[in-house]
Amino acid sequence: MKNIIIALVGLCGSGKSVAAEYFVNEDYHVIHFGGITMDEMKKQNLAVCEENERQVREELRNSYGMGAYATLSIPKIDALLKDEKKVLIDGLYSFTEYKILKEKYKDGLMVIAIYTPKAIRYKRLSERAVRPLTPQKAMERDFAEIDNIEKGGPIAIADHTVINTGSKEQLFKSLEEIMGEQEHV
Repeated sequence: MKNIIIALVGLCGSGKSVAAEYFVNEDYHVIHFGGITMDEMKKQNLAVCEENERQVREELRNSYGMGAYATLSIPKIDALLKDEKKVLIDGLYSFTEYKILKEKYKDGLMVIAIYTPKAIRYKRLSERAVRPLTPQKAMERDFAEIDNIEKGGPIAIADHTVINTGSKEQLFKSLEEIMGEQEHV
């Protein structure tokens, strides 16, 4: 298999974190782009909430450009690749980040979009234990991410799209099929 970096993309609540579990079970090492936001929030002693997360995401992009998360993560990715590890990027966000990673890793990067219809995503987000969102807050986040951080680009240009409307097992089966196809490329 030529792809050793998998990047998961999708709107909030689509199931990227659940999909990441599949890859962890396949011995991928996870780089959470969202972890950069959380680390910065801790540095600034900010409470974990949607408003602060959005503020920090946008501050980082103002400081480092729209490719901030890719740029800040490349040293970690390279260190894992040097040790011949398989890498999963959980939460590639902007189209600029995609272009930076694609330019650097070329065919070594495969992007998988996790798509879930809005009604299902919003229900999931309202019921999640950590950082739940009301449907209104979820819609505001969708708009902010599409308008402010180019989130639609990587989803639109993904190498594969998984429709995630069923069970965790069905999601894992879809991912397994994609990875099986890659072994024959």
